[in-house]
Amino acid sequence: MSENQPEQNNPGNVQGDPDPQDVNINATLSKIKNKIIIMSGKGGVGKSSFAANLSVSLARKGFPTGLLDVDLHGPSIAGILGIKGLLDVHENQKVIPKPVEEHLKVVSMQSLMKDPDQAVIWRGPAKTGIIKQFIADVQWEALDFLVVDSPPGTGDEPLSVAQTIPGAKALIVTTPQEVALADVRKSINFCRTVNLEILGLVENMGPFACPCCGKTIELFKSQGGRLTAENMGLTFLGSLPFDPQVVKMCDQGTPIATHATDTPFVQALDNVVQAIIGRL
Repeated sequence: MSENQPEQNNPGNVQGDPDPQDVNINATLSKIKNKIIIMSGKGGVGKSSFAANLSVSLARKGFPTGLLDVDLHGPSIAGILGIKGLLDVHENQKVIPKPVEEHLKVVSMQSLMKDPDQAVIWRGPAKTGIIKQFIADVQWEALDFLVVDSPPGTGDEPLSVAQTIPGAKALIVTTPQEVALADVRKSINFCRTVNLEILGLVENMGPFACPCCGKTIELFKSQGGRLTAENMGLTFLGSLPFDPQVVKMCDQGTPIATHATDTPFVQALDNVVQAIIGRL
């Protein structure tokens, strides 16, 4: 091209034009009233089972709810909710969430893989790109709540989720022992560094009553979550007692919240859900 020859205009690459992917994300998320990112400082604290039971509880209260599993390396929401098979794709190339209950629809990374045992081996930039695409290419309807089950820790994936979903609030899940609480404090500081508002903290696997004698048993210790929330200036949303039935129901693909039971765990879960609704 000569020095005086005008450049050809390319409408798709004009400087200052919005990124089409960002336009898709904003259009999708604008139909969702409340966006909650479920986070944990470490794995093994029951983050995904809590996300599933929270979503079921919200849906059963009549709130249109979506559950999005973006844990690339350990997606477990599909198994917890008994979802099988691949997700369908609309003619506009948007992924269609799986209906689980009347008011609950789910999208899981696992439902995009033909082999559920396939290992996802990606470096940071690839993971960032797929998370953005994953959020952009889902066809959500109008929702009261979108619950996002994010990967544990404070690495590329949680950062990508936080930066891709504007207006979201973090809900941090922990267990009472110090090793988990130390990682939770890192998660709290992560949220504050990236300006992600924290909705509150939930303690999972807390003290429970012995089914034989009724004596309170502490698998780890008690009050660790509450004290951490108080020390870090956060809202403590509640403690969920350890209950073997929670694990059993998740393994069967029917979270405990789907059963009309009146156990201490279900009662505590309902209190946490009411606290979340009240905060929002």
